[in-house]
Parts: sequence; structure tokens; C-alpha cells
Amino acid sequence: MKTNLDPRENDRWPARKPHVLIFDVNETLIDFESMHDLFERVFGDKHVMREWLCQLIMYSMTITLSGLYTDYWSIGGGCFRMVGNVHGVDITPKDTDALQQAMKTMPAHADAEEGLELLKNAGFRMVTLTNSPPTPGRKTPLENAMLDRFFEQQFNIESCRAYKPSSSVYHFVAAELDVAPSNCCMVATHVWDTIGAQAAGMAGALVTRPGNALLPIAGLPQPNAVATTLPELARDIIRQWR
Repeated sequence: MKTNLDPRENDRWPARKPHVLIFDVNETLIDFESMHDLFERVFGDKHVMREWLCQLIMYSMTITLSGLYTDYWSIGGGCFRMVGNVHGVDITPKDTDALQQAMKTMPAHADAEEGLELLKNAGFRMVTLTNSPPTPGRKTPLENAMLDRFFEQQFNIESCRAYKPSSSVYHFVAAELDVAPSNCCMVATHVWDTIGAQAAGMAGALVTRPGNALLPIAGLPQPNAVATTLPELARDIIRQWR
């Protein structure tokens, strides 16, 4: 017997064969768990990183839904101090500076290069779309992770002044690339990102990095491709759409 937690077959929304892959960056390509040492030092518990990350995602969405805007680095620092207050930890300006530096210089996931190489060789156009804005005069997080060579363009939400999963962000990228949303697939490790993209008319592909999983709720679009590593996901994408 199916429950409201069971994805139904008609929740696997059909997709055209997309020829543009739009990659999320944070957690999908670069490793947030590289910040464990910072959270261990500040909070005495590396797992607080996940709590902070959930707050960062929630409040970026809240700001967009409220019709407001502030930059991603400020939200990250503010949520860091908020989580500090919750845990009774005094967050110093030095701690906040260390967090923002870490957010901008995270390394690539060990499997990222292999997966991207497979997709590039299969002939897909590839771009990125991230909530992280660029810092003038400095490398982007993607460039710091040395993965920028795989992508023809790097998009961020600053042009829209709205955070993912607002449909305006996905439509902006499709318009900038002069393609229909149905010709695109959002590749991410967060279900909220694939849901947002699919609701905007794109396909969705999910890599279930540690700390992330499918959301099996009937009536919500399920990703068209799912795997635990990026090379596995790449092979599934190629099998379906090449």
C-alpha cells in the first residue's frame, strides 16, 4: 500500500533530452565538509556545520520569499552568529572571517573531475548556477576548486537578486543561454534545487552526497537521474540522454 511518502510513477516527470547541464556548486561540486575543522574548533562539534548549513539555506529562501535581498556571505556570517547564540558560543569577528574564507576556498569533491570529464566528453554543454556571488578581484569558489575549465559560463543569483529555488533564477539562466528550460537539466545534491528546477520546466539530476537524500513525497517531482557519486550520475545521464 502506498503512503504519502512513496513517490508514484507519475511523479517521475518526463523530460526531453536536455543538452545543457546546469550544475549547482556548493556541496554538489565542492566539499562543505572541509569546514568540519573550523566548526570543531569553534563549537567543539563538527556536526554543527550541518545545523549552520540548514539555517543558511532556510534564511536565503526566507529572504527571497519576503521580497528582500542581502548577499550570501552576509547571510552565512549572520547564521554563524545565530547558531553561536543557540549553543552559547561567542562568535568573534575572527571566527566569522575564517568562515567566509572557508566558504570561498572549499576543495572539489574527489569524484567531481571524473564525472565532469565524462559529461564533457559526451558532448553536453555545461554551466554552473550558484547562490554564492563573486568577490571582485578574487577567484570564484569554482575557480579555487580548479573545476572552472569544464564550464562555458558561471552564473550566480546576484543578477536576479533572488535565491534558488526561485523559478526566476532558473529562467534567467535559460534565457541567458538562449535555450528553453526544457532543454536544460539541473544537477544538484539538494532536492530543493532539483524540485525548483523541475517546477521551472527543467529536468533534474540528484547526486546524494553525505547528508542528502531523496524526498519521497507523492505529488512532488522526483529527479530524472539519481546516484551516490558524480561519475555514477554522469553515466546515468549519458545512458538516458545520449
